[in-house]
Amino acid sequence: MKPKMLMCSPEYFGVEYVINPWMENQIHHIDRPQAHRQWEAFHRALSQQAEVFVLDPKPDMPDMVFTANAGLLVDGTFVLSRFKHPERQVEEPHFRDWFQHYAGDVAQLPDSIAFEGEGDALPQPGQDWIWAGYGFRTDLAAHRFIEQKVRRPVISLHLINPRFYHLDTCFCPLPDDRAMYYPDAFDADSLRCIESRIAPENRLLVSEEDAGHFACNTARVHDTLFMNHTSPALRRQLEVWGYRVALCPVDEFMKAGGANKCLTLVLDAADRPHTLHSAADQVSTSC
Repeated sequence: MKPKMLMCSPEYFGVEYVINPWMENQIHHIDRPQAHRQWEAFHRALSQQAEVFVLDPKPDMPDMVFTANAGLLVDGTFVLSRFKHPERQVEEPHFRDWFQHYAGDVAQLPDSIAFEGEGDALPQPGQDWIWAGYGFRTDLAAHRFIEQKVRRPVISLHLINPRFYHLDTCFCPLPDDRAMYYPDAFDADSLRCIESRIAPENRLLVSEEDAGHFACNTARVHDTLFMNHTSPALRRQLEVWGYRVALCPVDEFMKAGGANKCLTLVLDAADRPHTLHSAADQVSTSC
């Protein structure tokens, strides 16, 4: 069965304001035709392995294309985002309406608590816990709210590098109790927390170069990782672990602070047991 994912078409995508470091000096600098080509190529590749729902965009909401930030869907309960910045708060009613139709059960945080969806909340595949970031765009209080609503433990990780303002920009949980992450995005306590749950042989620490290309901002469907960019060394390690790397460049979207994971939201998690391929079975995939 194909997993289900949500995207939003990029008709109104652009950098119209600055709410993260990636947006600085990028206002009105998006190559819109190129952004459309990149989005279409990614959507086409993703649709081969997942059932992709496409949300209609709204005018004057240039970041709505980053559907990962809409909220978090776990076991039929959708926790709607409360965006930190007013520029994105206008998106909330549109995401709420779509998920009321799709999931029915929509939980809404108090207005005083910020939470930015899968941008800062990532379930560990095959486990019952959820990794959750805080420090820039999500409040720590949101983690307790999520625990109560979806009845899963939430593991809080403190983000300290403003360039990695969402958890999904610097951390990618993987099946078989593995994780790929950029250590310099976290404080010491958070690193110890990760290390307490992920064994040394299951940790893949990405370099500053790979992190800067949002290697951790990966959209996964079973054993395929849809990535904006990867160094040869990182790709080799992922292939040793049994993953197919599908390079789908989305550098126009990186000007707004997002890559492949930011452009998708998981509707039906692809974390059921499956067989990874050996490195000898790898098939090179690209967009």
